Amino acid sequence: MATAKPVKKAAKKAAAPKAAAKTGSTATLPTEFFGIEPNVSVMHQVVTAQLAHRRAGTQSTKTRSEVSGGGKKPFGQKGTGNARQGSTRAPHFSGGAVALGPKPRKYGQRTPKKMVQLALRSALSDRAGEGKVVVVDKFGFDKPSTKDAKLLLSTLGVEGKVMVVVERSDELATKSFRNLANVQVVHTGELNAYDVLCNDWLVFTQGSLPTTAKAAQ
Repeated sequence: MATAKPVKKAAKKAAAPKAAAKTGSTATLPTEFFGIEPNVSVMHQVVTAQLAHRRAGTQSTKTRSEVSGGGKKPFGQKGTGNARQGSTRAPHFSGGAVALGPKPRKYGQRTPKKMVQLALRSALSDRAGEGKVVVVDKFGFDKPSTKDAKLLLSTLGVEGKVMVVVERSDELATKSFRNLANVQVVHTGELNAYDVLCNDWLVFTQGSLPTTAKAAQ
């Protein structure tokens, strides 16, 4: 089983960011993903749009035309001492319609592709700058084992919420990590700014590190 040690110091701006490797030496991270100055405003906008897109937007209330009944005038126009009324389905009546209530709608926001990519690179660079990125050669599970996965993370020295990025073909690693409550397992193509920022540590293999070629697919 592969082991690794976490990075202790953030990489300098001028140098390519580093991450701990299996043998304890440092592995160079792709500068275009882990070595840029994080753009906080773009991350905020992209994460807000991502959360808005998750909203179902299925809430619905009935207007006066949709509420049943109320076709008859409730009482005469004059002589009762009350205000004139034309229908008991008006919003101010009990059982009536809802004035200006919500109707089904989409909350999605259009976000340019370049902004989404910049937000992801900013989030990854932020974690790399904090020394919260670990790279191992490979996980090397012989069989699915949650116990071994937990032991591996303990050996790596990572704690809190952890995102484990696996290759799509590594089913043994996926099955081993996915039952841990504080671990989120994703493939390289599923990386996004929100999930990266929600996790304290990022664990990659050499094969699951994002590259320009993978991002273009």
